[in-house]
Amino acid sequence: MSMKEQASAQPDPVLTEIIRNGVLAVTEEMKTNLMRTAYNMIIYEALDFTVGLFTAEGETISIGIGLPSFIKGMANTVNAMREKYGADGISPGDILVTNDAYITGSHLNHFTFAQPIFLGGKLSGWSCCMAHWMDVGGTLGGVTTDIYSEGLQIPIMKYQKGEQVNDDLLEIIRMNVRVADRAMGDLRAQIVAVTTGTKRFTELLERYGRTQTLAAVANIMDRSEASARARTVLIPDGTYEAESFMDDDGLELGVRIPIKVRVIKKGDELTVDLSQMSPQVRGFFNSGPSTGYSCAQVAYKCLTSPTDYPINEGSFRPLKVICPEGTVISAVKPAAMRWWMTFPMTVVDTIFKAMVSAIPDKTIAAHHADLVFSMFHGIEPKNGQFFLGFVGPTGGGWGAKQSEDGMSGVVCSNDGDTHNSPCEQLESKYPILIERHALREDSGGAGRQRGGLGTEVVYHARTPFTVDVQAERMHCAPWGLEGGHSGLANEVFITRKGSSIPVEPSAKVRNQRLKVGDKLHLRAGGGGGFGPPEERSAVALANDVLQGYVSPERARDVYQAVLTAEGRVDIAATDRQRAVRRQA
Repeated sequence: MSMKEQASAQPDPVLTEIIRNGVLAVTEEMKTNLMRTAYNMIIYEALDFTVGLFTAEGETISIGIGLPSFIKGMANTVNAMREKYGADGISPGDILVTNDAYITGSHLNHFTFAQPIFLGGKLSGWSCCMAHWMDVGGTLGGVTTDIYSEGLQIPIMKYQKGEQVNDDLLEIIRMNVRVADRAMGDLRAQIVAVTTGTKRFTELLERYGRTQTLAAVANIMDRSEASARARTVLIPDGTYEAESFMDDDGLELGVRIPIKVRVIKKGDELTVDLSQMSPQVRGFFNSGPSTGYSCAQVAYKCLTSPTDYPINEGSFRPLKVICPEGTVISAVKPAAMRWWMTFPMTVVDTIFKAMVSAIPDKTIAAHHADLVFSMFHGIEPKNGQFFLGFVGPTGGGWGAKQSEDGMSGVVCSNDGDTHNSPCEQLESKYPILIERHALREDSGGAGRQRGGLGTEVVYHARTPFTVDVQAERMHCAPWGLEGGHSGLANEVFITRKGSSIPVEPSAKVRNQRLKVGDKLHLRAGGGGGFGPPEERSAVALANDVLQGYVSPERARDVYQAVLTAEGRVDIAATDRQRAVRRQA
């Protein structure tokens, strides 16, 4: 039954609401089961994964958000699986798998498993899970120039046919990863997630009937579409453009990569034109076409229907995307994709920047836009075992909005619901010592509404190991809007015996060997401010200084505050001084 036919069944509003909450519950249970059974912290603590339900035709029904940018990648992967095997090539019990970076849009570390859902012999949907594996082989050096050096590539194939697991595929995977036990544990956890989705969605189909359940799904999508169109209409018609840049492509350091976006709004539809993006680069900061489309989806969802759930195909029907192949966010083989997530965050920021003149009350200043993520590896002296670990994502500052300050110490937009890893977990599992994890004073961009603050993490090496950091946006600081100032940029450096060790001319530490006692400093940037700083409420500014968010010197010099002898903001005197300056 097609979605159009399902919609014509006209399910009653009560059933539609039951199914709406039902599919949300299914994806949340998938998410919970994956977290509880995964072996690596990047899944069970950082939540670097996404689960979802899809229609038989591959349309998104509900996403259990981890990474927003996975929405299109998962849908495209399910559709590619359908196209490869066709209706006659899949059966109940099958589980398909791939980590093809040019289908998912991301890197080889993202393994995607999907299971077709049948009822009465009819294909009725798909259950899917995309999750990050810590290691898929390839170089540990951090610098790559093509996909072949980045690890094991698995084309679309069947992990399981019926109830029979493909043991040959398991052996190939096991041989190509460095810590096989953990990788196999994460694999099994993903299988638990997709089979949970299959089981629970099947129960909905059986309880309420296949026809009525799928008709309710179609109705949910139609409602989401109507809501998105109604809010799109409120955006003034016109063409809006903005530019920014990235520090480099991870290989040719210091050579800027331009970012240009155009947004065309007409009636109840909005087009995001990404055709002027930089061509794909020789370095490893490329991502695939799915991610280019996801950039537009994330921005559009935030601008039109950020609180409408479940996230489904209907929300994006009014959105058109122009994203030709061969750019940094629509790269083609054999482009390197290792650090795929970096450019999209700034693309989303730039779309918001383009829209500020049209809908200043709905957009937001730039944020730190990077994971500020440290990978490290070495040999544990206690047992001689190889270890591979990470610190991050390091929480940074989000941009301010017209009506409120930016959030402090949160992950970048690309990572949605992901978390950093607790210091106690990291110290117990790896030979590191976390010395500091704190907010960065003055990192938030000054403005009528202040940008959020970034954080700093400092950790010691307790045994020699190699560290790799590929942070961005050191030179392209998070910009402010409507007179707001930029936030501090991301920064990374190493200190040894109190002295800094020279690193690359950007926020990158590539394949550096740390000695015992050496410190790595990860400093996430702050968000941009919104509006002129001198218009910030003196009461709010006084609290900023009291909390240590803004230094007294910055309050005086940038916000035009009057300070007391103790370095506090004199609210009454500040208001008087500002009034005199406004009159002058």
